[in-house]
Amino acid sequence: MDTIYVCGHRNPDTDSIVSAMAYASLRNALGQNEYVAARLGHLNDETSFLLKRFGFQPPLFLSNVRTQVKDIDFDRPPLLGTSVPVSHAWELMQENPNYNAIPVTQEDGTLFGMITAGGIAESDMRAIQAPVVQDAPIFNVLSALEGHIINSDEDVFDTISGEVTIALPSVGECLQGVRAGSIVLCGQQEEVVRKALELKASCIILCQSSLAEIFGGISSETCIISTPFDVWRAARMLYQATPVSRIAKKDELVSFHLTDFLDDVRDAVLQSRYRSYPILDQDGKVEGTLSRFHLLRPKHKRVVLVDHNELSQAVPGLDQAEVVAIIDHHRLGDVQTGYPVFMRNEPVGSTTTIIATMYQEHGLMPGEKLAGLMAAAIISDTVMFKSPTTTPRDRRIAERLARIAGLDLEALGKEVFSASSADKPAKALLMTDFKEFHLADHRLGISQITTMDAKQLLARKDEFLEEMKKLQEERQDNLMLLMITDVLREGTELIFSGDQEIIRQAFDVHDVSGQHVFLKGIVSRKKQMVPALALLWG
Repeated sequence: MDTIYVCGHRNPDTDSIVSAMAYASLRNALGQNEYVAARLGHLNDETSFLLKRFGFQPPLFLSNVRTQVKDIDFDRPPLLGTSVPVSHAWELMQENPNYNAIPVTQEDGTLFGMITAGGIAESDMRAIQAPVVQDAPIFNVLSALEGHIINSDEDVFDTISGEVTIALPSVGECLQGVRAGSIVLCGQQEEVVRKALELKASCIILCQSSLAEIFGGISSETCIISTPFDVWRAARMLYQATPVSRIAKKDELVSFHLTDFLDDVRDAVLQSRYRSYPILDQDGKVEGTLSRFHLLRPKHKRVVLVDHNELSQAVPGLDQAEVVAIIDHHRLGDVQTGYPVFMRNEPVGSTTTIIATMYQEHGLMPGEKLAGLMAAAIISDTVMFKSPTTTPRDRRIAERLARIAGLDLEALGKEVFSASSADKPAKALLMTDFKEFHLADHRLGISQITTMDAKQLLARKDEFLEEMKKLQEERQDNLMLLMITDVLREGTELIFSGDQEIIRQAFDVHDVSGQHVFLKGIVSRKKQMVPALALLWG
C-alpha cells in the first residue's frame, strides 16, 4: 500500500512531533499500516530529550512532498544482459507491445544501453546491404537457429564470423565467388557442403537437411550446424544471433533517477524525442523505464497535516500532494484542497489532546511509553497548563496518560522545561521553534523558547537582536519577535525587531526601550500574541 506521511509543521516543537507519531500509531493500530510519522526539521533539545527519555527514535525526515519518479507506476520490463541475442529481445517486444525499449545492463545491474524495436529493424535492414556476421557467440547462434553442432566433439567453437551466402542449385560450379571464412547456408546439396569445406568456410548451416547423417562427427575447422529452419528463416535468424550490446544505443542516453522530481523530468522529456527512458536507483542500477504516458496522470504523495493548517508552515511541495486529513488546534489557515478531506480542529491546548481523544473514541489505549510521551507533549504545549489555550480536557487527558505511564505530572513538567539548552548559538535557538504568519498585508515571524529560567537567555539579548535583524531583512518581515516564556513567572520576556509603536499599541505597554519588554500573563503565541497583532493590523 502507498505510504501516507503524517507531518507536523516546520521547525517542529514537541507537540508537532508527538502528535504525528501518535496519529500514525493510532491509524496503524486500526489496521491501516501505511501511515508513517514524519518531521520537517531538526528536533529541538526538549523533543530530543523526551524521545530518548521514552525510548523512541526520531520520525522520518521529510524535506518535501513533490511528486518524484518513484511515486509513479513506471514500467518494469525484463532487463537484458549484454550477451543476450537480439532474437530474444525481439520476442519480448512482440509478447508485450508496451515495451518500446528494453534496458541492457552490465553484470552489476548498471545501465549499458537501450535496445529498441526501431534499432533492431535498422540492424536488420543493414544486413540486407552488408550480409556479414561478426563474432556472433556460438551459443547465441544455436539458440536463434534452434540448431546443434554436428562436428566431432573435439572441435570447439566460440564465435562465428563471415559474409553470409545462401547456396541455391545452379548450372555452373557451385559457390562461385565464395571466399574462405564465409558462412554458407544450404539445403540437401552434398556437393555444396564438400566445396564449402574445401574453401575453409567458417560455418556451414544445413537447413532442413538429412546431410547431417553424412557429415556428422567429422573433425573440421569449419563449424557445421544443423537447423530445422528453412534457408530463408535461418538467414534472417542468423543476423538476430548478434548480442544486443552490438546494436543497443549507448550514447546520449537520457535517464532519470527514482528521486528526480516529476516536473523536472517533464521538462527534460519535452526537450527530447525518445519513446522510453531508463530509471536508475541511487547506485545507478536500472529499476525500469518511463514514457510520456506515465507523466499524464501521476500518483501524488499522500499526507496528513497535524498541528498546523497554513501553507507557510506546511511541508514544501504540498500543492503536488494529496492531503488526506488535517488535525489541528490553531486558527484556520490557507491550506486548500480540491476535494473534501477529514478535518478535526478543536480549541484545546495541544494537538496531542485531540489525538488522545481519538484513541478513546476507538476504544484503544496507547502503550505505556507512548502515553508518557503524549503526556509530556501536552504539558509542553500548554506550558504546564498555564497557557490561556489550556482547557479542562487537556488536563484530564494528560492526567489519564500519566496514570497509564505511571508518571507524576508535576515531576514530568520539570523534566520537560529543564531540557532546553541555553548554550547554543543565538541563531540556532531563534530558529528552534519559529513560525511565520501573514496578517492582512503584514508578514510576521515569531520564535518562542519556553524555559524555567529566562534570565540566562535574556542576558544574550544583543546576540538575539543581531540575528533577528538579519533574518527580518532576509525574509522582508514587518516584525520579528522572540518570546522567552518563563514557566515559573507565568509571563514572556519579549525581544522584538521592528516598529516599537506596534508593540506599544498591541500589548498596551509604555516602556519598550531597548527593544525588550516583559509581558505578564502572556505565554501563548497562537492565543495571545498573534490575535493581538491581528486586531491591530485588521
